Amino acid sequence: MRIKILGPGCPKCKKMAELAARAVEELGIQAQVEEVHDVKEIARYTYITPAMVVNEKVVMEGLKPYPAILEALKNLAD
Repeated sequence: MRIKILGPGCPKCKKMAELAARAVEELGIQAQVEEVHDVKEIARYTYITPAMVVNEKVVMEGLKPYPAILEALKNLAD
């Protein structure tokens, strides 16, 4: 599983990356979490940041609470 956190590097983007990495660890799934700051790359997916892209599909826009991030990744890992 490849997880991209899209955003300019703001505190909310960093928090989403942190929560996604925590969820990956808690779920014990094989995944790589990377932050994408390039505006052109972000625009390929969305104009709303932060956003989470899993395997090239936008699954979340805007910073959500940890349980929502955990649930989204759990559903995609099943």
